[in-house]
Amino acid sequence: MEITIEDFQKVEMKVGVVVEAERIEGTRLLKLKIDLGGETRQIISGIAEYYTPEQMVNRRVIVLTNLKPRVIRGYESQGMILAAGCKEDEQKGVKPVLLAPDGDVPPGTRIC
Repeated sequence: MEITIEDFQKVEMKVGVVVEAERIEGTRLLKLKIDLGGETRQIISGIAEYYTPEQMVNRRVIVLTNLKPRVIRGYESQGMILAAGCKEDEQKGVKPVLLAPDGDVPPGTRIC
């Protein structure tokens, strides 16, 4: 499916820094608190099979910030962290790899 440049301009992505991370018991989910430069958001991510909470703290990630909030297992998720490797790739043995900026980019910096 092709989209227009106008469609793409509706997508808002920013650099975030994970300030807290914990595994949600009995799930493959991590509950992350992410600093987006002046605002902190909670994001629920299905990456606990691949990343421990300790590996996530202080890590820079790319966050889709204008995604409608959603409740996952009783926790509100206020965005999505981006990774290469989707469910179809996992079936081929490819683990998700989190996307991150190349360098020390401040939290809240827009991706364009």
